[in-house]
Amino acid sequence: MDDGLADLLHRVVFLLGEAARQRGDGSTGLSYSQMRLLGTLEDLQPVTQHRLAQALSVSDPAISRALRPLEAAGLVQVRPDPEHGRRRLVELTAAGREAFHESGKPLYDELRNALLKAGFPYERYLSDTVRLVQILED
Repeated sequence: MDDGLADLLHRVVFLLGEAARQRGDGSTGLSYSQMRLLGTLEDLQPVTQHRLAQALSVSDPAISRALRPLEAAGLVQVRPDPEHGRRRLVELTAAGREAFHESGKPLYDELRNALLKAGFPYERYLSDTVRLVQILED
């Protein structure tokens, strides 16, 4: 019997994205997805495009498309992996790091603080969600 957990988790992700879009100040012109990509990249860099796609739960072609405008704007650098000719490594540039810290990071902090203010058990939910990801990835 389906208790709807997967659908509810999907809905939470959608609603968080919508809340982030509504709260974003638009000063950098970055979408929520782009801010999320830059934030993930900051945690993982340097990283292969494939691993970045996995971390964001998107396909390899989707990450390739998402990186093009960020690379053109000078926010990320994509270069061949010297250890493997077919792989490409992705890193934030100084401008990319600055753009994320001006818009993305404050936005994440604002969402976290709003949830805590509402009495949401943020830390417990975070640790439970990390554990859930580990279980599902194994």
